[in-house]
Order: sequence, then structure tokens, then C-alpha cells
Amino acid sequence: MAAVTIDSVLQNPTLLFRPKAKVMLKPPRSLDCSRNRKLPLSRGSCFCSFNPRRTIHVVRASSSETALIGNFDTSSSDDIFYKDIFPVKRIEKVEGKFFIRLDRSKDQHDWQLTVGCSLPGKWILHWGVSYLGDSGSEWDQPPKGMRPPGSIPIKDYAIETPLKKLSEGDIFHEVKIDFNPSSEIAAIHFVLKDEETGAWYQHRGMDFKVPLVDYLEDDGNTVGAKRGFGVWSGALQQFSNVLLKSEASHADSQNNSIESKDSKNKNRCLEGFYEEQSIVKEVSVGNLVSVAVRKSPETGKVIVCLETDIPGDVVVHWGVCRDDAKIWEIPSAPYPPETTVFKNKALRTLLQPKATGNRSGALFTLDEEHFGFLFVLKLDDNTWLKFKENDFYVPLLGTSSVPGQYGQSDITTEEISSKSYTDGIINEIRNLVSGLSSEKSQKTKTKEVQESILQEIEQLAAEAYSIFRSSITTVPEEVVSETETTKPAVKISSGTGTGFEILCQGFNWESHKSGRWYMELKEKASEISSLGFTVIWLPPPTESVSPEGYMPKDLYNLNSRYGTIAELKELVKSLHEVGMKVLGDVVLNHRCAHFKNQNGVWNIFGGRLNWDDRAVVADDPHFQGRGNKSSGDNFHAAPNIDHSQEFVRKDLKEWLGWLREEIGYDGWRLDFVRGFWGGYVKDYLEASEPYFAVGEYWDSLSYTYGEMDHNQDSHRQRIVDWINATNGTAGAFDVTTKGILHSALERCEYWRLSDKKGKPPGVVGWWPSRAVTFIENHDTGSTQGHWRFPGGKEMQGYAYILTHPGTPAVFYDHIFSHHRSEIANLISVRNRNGIHCRSLVKIVKAERDVYAAIIDEKVAMKIGPGYYEPPSGSQRWSLALEGRDYKVWETS
Repeated sequence: MAAVTIDSVLQNPTLLFRPKAKVMLKPPRSLDCSRNRKLPLSRGSCFCSFNPRRTIHVVRASSSETALIGNFDTSSSDDIFYKDIFPVKRIEKVEGKFFIRLDRSKDQHDWQLTVGCSLPGKWILHWGVSYLGDSGSEWDQPPKGMRPPGSIPIKDYAIETPLKKLSEGDIFHEVKIDFNPSSEIAAIHFVLKDEETGAWYQHRGMDFKVPLVDYLEDDGNTVGAKRGFGVWSGALQQFSNVLLKSEASHADSQNNSIESKDSKNKNRCLEGFYEEQSIVKEVSVGNLVSVAVRKSPETGKVIVCLETDIPGDVVVHWGVCRDDAKIWEIPSAPYPPETTVFKNKALRTLLQPKATGNRSGALFTLDEEHFGFLFVLKLDDNTWLKFKENDFYVPLLGTSSVPGQYGQSDITTEEISSKSYTDGIINEIRNLVSGLSSEKSQKTKTKEVQESILQEIEQLAAEAYSIFRSSITTVPEEVVSETETTKPAVKISSGTGTGFEILCQGFNWESHKSGRWYMELKEKASEISSLGFTVIWLPPPTESVSPEGYMPKDLYNLNSRYGTIAELKELVKSLHEVGMKVLGDVVLNHRCAHFKNQNGVWNIFGGRLNWDDRAVVADDPHFQGRGNKSSGDNFHAAPNIDHSQEFVRKDLKEWLGWLREEIGYDGWRLDFVRGFWGGYVKDYLEASEPYFAVGEYWDSLSYTYGEMDHNQDSHRQRIVDWINATNGTAGAFDVTTKGILHSALERCEYWRLSDKKGKPPGVVGWWPSRAVTFIENHDTGSTQGHWRFPGGKEMQGYAYILTHPGTPAVFYDHIFSHHRSEIANLISVRNRNGIHCRSLVKIVKAERDVYAAIIDEKVAMKIGPGYYEPPSGSQRWSLALEGRDYKVWETS
């Protein structure tokens, strides 16, 4: 059974109606929703709960919209004591086209693979290649020259490239991949993804494979017109094939004596093709439901009118209650036409079409003794409309929304309710701040009590932010300006630590190779601490298929390539002794299996957490999971864990608690958090109570014609939305700021460092206390170099992040390099002037060749070759340090 959640406009609309879309080949097969283990009830069941203690929310909606109230007598407004019109969302199917084309590029030398889709959405091509001589189904990343603009690496096995419309009038979103036919690449593999909905488009549950040589074996997932291949069968047999004859000479292609793969590659002959397919996507569609209640002066009965513009047959599953316990009862007759009794617990009424308009409705006559009217809407056996996962509740006694209550204003009840609620939260914050800052309070309250109040302020601000976010398309700077002048003695929240943290990444991509990294780092503990770092991030500690630790297997086995569990404990103890907090790198998104299932697929786990395939998401295209659909993006190299399973969450919370107690970790760096919902992260952090936590939410920035867009609001919005899903319990790496720094420094376009409101353009400009800024890490730099910071400009990057708000992170390779003394000096300036994660930034210059800012009126800085000096006036500035194309001043 499929449930469609209906929520109040008080909630975030960008998150509200975003179901996991299904993309199907047309004609689609009938859906068997009984297999969906995420849904609590079986086919034919109802969603109504008869638990006397459940919470049921009263619907609030605009009282100004009355078009849906048709035959209901509203001539006497005195009789009407409740009238609401509220939006609902349901799922409809829309049809579009998906195509794959292989032909020569414009220069007639290289070839080009084009993938496109006509359906709306944020389409991403998740792709990789296989090389001559490769065995198995694993992907590799393509050479850098083959990657289209805007591509980002996904670990070490794939690339994600956004599909774009080349011009406004284009129907298709598409991406073009150029390649040299004489290269060592044997095939291109891909999966198409709609990032907005989480929908994947695959070939019969497998990756699409475009062979570039003639001798590859057909695994049932190949596309294109290649010699030796059969036509597609099954669901893909509807593809229309329009072969584009290659202009290449076929003179050498008849050599049947080729034996080696090298010679096959040399003489291979590509043949162009175009294949197109109709696909169906489920999208959210809005409708209205109205409820009005009046008392009949003739009979004394209460009459409820319910109408909707939802097309088709709509059944109201309804009942009444006698008190606040909201226990469902069946009222006495009369009932509307087409009403049946359901299991002696509720009634079901088929709404009747109205004579005018595409509407249907019903009148319900009730005794005035009833306290409330409860209902849900049933569209078919698999689709129910509810309110915030609870039953709709309409009060039949007391005061409610009344017509004209807010006059003829354009402001709806939802907007007024939202404003009143957020105003109440902000007033509560002000009261707490006033009480905390009063002289009497400072004398009577202990430091711990003051910190407790600060933590409450943080939580209230996060709640206000969540509601405020729902009314706008972008997020402003933090709801509450939380300027701090003294360093707290205890932590405030796991999303910020004290607010004065400076993070050191304590490893690189090669650190595992010595086999004794823990001991090597232990020898440097005092040295790292003396530079001013307060937190250090250690590599993944678990047994792993990959030596770097990011393919974990037995989570309780902490003997890894970095050292033994005993050495890890010794390292953590040494770091604590020099005053540093320690973050463990935990991989919660995926886990490598110990055993194969009956089909030969690796999805059965061993060790202490001996899960079966119920722990694997059902929509991972590489593994046969029996869990629910993923709540995020899939990582294709290992089974993706289904965090909706209660046993999985219980085991992971116990494991995190064990790491805290057994090893002494103070917090977490969370790997690949795009793979699962931020609400699960909140659950894990509340259970493990870390001092500090930061998530890796990584995806592509926005590009147009190969150039990075100035406006990266959509990119940072996705990161902020994830932080908000955790309820602010975790920060996130500010990937947006890193990307913008790349373009600004590489192209001498420092104007990019100010957004349209004159604020920093990354996450640090919207939610600075949750932004962990960085310029390099083990993936982007080190020996991987997936997205290396512009060479020779590293210190400009550090001059930016170490003087600005947010929590700055410094990469190990840069600490132990010729940059060391400059980084140490910048950290010293930051600490000396009390710059923290919520410090205020005033951008004073953002031009082609220079960026300058003043932070907390204490520190001034500039980067770029252009000229800037802080203004002379009441403040006296002295140069604190300078280097290649950067300067930093402080007040004297």
C-alpha cells in the first residue's frame, strides 16, 4: 500500500511532496505494492489508527478560498463555525523520451556519446568506463580529458555529470561525452538518475553498457548496433533503432585474423546508432480539499461538507470521536449515499460528482454530541491521502477558523499561523538571551546553566529556521545573530563544538601504506596541538575491503591497515593528553558483505553484525536487497544499507556508542551522507552524543557552457537542506565554498566571492555555524587529485577560510609542507582575535583581481593580486602577516 503524505504549509515545501519517483519503461507493468516493506499495512488495510493516545493535527488552511464549497448553504455565515481549504498532493504519471546516441564528433576524428531525457527534473549521468583486459563488472573512472564540464568524481570508480539544456527552446536535457576511438577504453557504462526525486533509470535492473569494441560479451545490458550483438529483448525490445552509418573507412575491419586485444582495438570500427524509448515518471500534482461545518437551525444537527477537485473515484474513510483521545467511532445514521461500514470501526463514502465543475463531494449529518470528525482519503487500493502521517481532524465543538476572521487580506491562515509561530519562537529566544545577559543572571547562574540555555537557544533557532525556510526559495544567514566574545568552557552542540574549533585532517590517501599510521601520528600529537588545532579527524578504523578504509566489512574489527585497535586507543589517549578532540571517520551508508546469496550476489554479512539482505536497499542496481527503497543516492561499489530498518538503526547506534566508550572518540566525520536521509543521522547523533560531527555531502556545482555559474544557491541549498534534516545536529563540509574558490583563484575572478546580497557565496554565507570550510582533503588532493586546489594558491585559500566564520579544516599534507609556518600564523591570528564559527563578515571589495573583508571588526584580510588597505579611522590596523597575493591585518 502506498501512502502519500500531506503536510501543512508550515512545513518545508521543498521537502514536503518529494516522493521517491518511479521511472518505468512503457508500457509499465502493474505495480505490486504489497512488496514494499516500508509501508506498514497490507493491501486493503486502512491507515486509521484507533490508539487512544495518538496525536492528530488540526488542519489549518486559507479561509479566503471558497470555490470548492458548492451546494453547501452559506447564506447564513452565523451558522458556519469551521471552514478550511487546504492543499493536497498526489502522484500522477507523465510520459517523456529517453535517448542514447553514438556518432562522430564535430571534428570527425573523435566520437561522441550523447544521453538525453525530455522529462523535467535534475538529471544526472552516473557513469564510468571499463578498459581493455578488464574482467568483472566493476567500473573505472574515465580519463580527465573525457569528462564533460561540471563532472565530479564519485570515490574512485565513477563520475557524475549533470544533463543540461543547451538552449532555452530545447526539449531534451542532455550530456555529451567525447572520446578517442583508439584509446584503451572498451565500454562506457552508465545509469541515469533524477536527483530531485531519487529515481534511477536502468536497463532491466542493470547498468547501460555501450561497447566500443567488437568482441565484448553481451551481458544482457548492452546498447547500440555492434557486430555480433543480438537485438534487445524483454522490456527494451520497444527501442526504435535508427542506425547512423559511420563515415569511417571499414577497410581494416574485415581482418578476421586479429587475435590480441591491442590489435582488435587498433582495427575496431565503431558504428553509430540512435535509440529512443518512452518512459513514464511519477510526479507530484496538487489539488484542493475543502471542509466546512455548520449547525442546522431546523434540526440542531451538525452538517459537514467535504469537497475536492481530485479527479476520479475518491472514497472518504471516516468516523467521529467524543473527546481529545480521538478514538474512532461510527456515528448513528443517516449516512451519505454510497456509504459502507468498514470492519465495524469506520465508514467509507464514495464522493459524488458535482453538477458543475470537475469536483466531487458529500454531506455528513452528525449529532451535536460529537467532539470531532476524523477522515482520510482513499484514491485506490494503494494510495491514501493523510495529514502529517496522521488522520485529518475537524473540530465539531468550540471555536475554529471562521470565514472572514482575517478580513479580505491576501494572507492565508497558514501564513499567519507560520508567522505567529516563528514570532513566538523568536520572542522566546530574545527572552532567553535577555535573561542570560542580565547582570543578575550572570551573578546567579552557573556556567553549566548558562550553557544549557545557549543550547536551548540553538534548538529554538534551528526550529525557527526550519519553518522560515519553508516560505522562501533560499536561506538567509542564520536566524539569530549569535556573536560570542568569550570562549565557552563546555560544548554547545554537536553541530558546532564550542564554536571555536579548528580541524586537522590527520591523514592522506597514502597513510595506510606504512601499516603503522597510528603510531606515526602519535609521535606528532604534541606538534599538531601546538599549531592551534583543537580537533583531529582520523581515518576509518574498521576492517575494510579497500586499504583506505572506505569499504567497511566487519564494523567491530578495528584492526586495519592503519594499525591495531590497541594502537588506535593509544593514539586517541595521546591526542586527549595534548588537549585535542578526536573524530572517527564512520562509513554508515554502505558495507561490504562476507557471503553471497543463492544468486551469487554479495549481500549477506558476517561478524558481530550478521545482517541478511533485508539490510540492503531494494533499489541498489548492483545488489539484490530485500529492504526498502533508498532514502538517498546509491553508492554502487558496495551494498547500500537500508537505514529505515529498525534493527539496522539499533545496531549502528550501539556500535557508535561502543566506539565512543571503547576507543574514546569524541565525534564523527560521516562519509557519503548523500546516501541516506539526514533524519537518520539525527537519530544516530542523539544516541551517541558526539562533541562534534560533520557530514560529507558532495555533489556537482552548477555550470553553464563549461563555466561555473556565479549563483550557486541551488548547490548550497542542498547542503543546507541536509543539515536541516539532521535538525542542526551535524555540520557539513562547505563544498560550495571550495568550488567557488577554485574558479575565483584560477581565473582571477574574485568577484565570485560575494553573492547577490553581499554575503559569502557558500554555505558559510547562509548557515556559518554548520559550515566546515576546507580547500583540500584525501579525495581532492593527495595522490588521488580528483579536484586539486589551484596550484600555488593554497595560502590564499587558507587566508580566506582561517579568517572567516565557519569551522576551518586544514589538510594533513599542507600542515607538513612548506605552508606550515604560514598556516600556523593564520591560526594564531584567528585565535588571538576570537574568530569563531558565527563571526560577522563585512565584504568590502569583490572585484576582478581582489577580494577583501573585515571580520568582527577585529581582522581585515585581502586575497588576490589587486590592491586593498583597510580604512584608516577610529580603528588602527596593523599588518599581522602577508604572503603571495594575500594580507591579513588586525586591530592594534
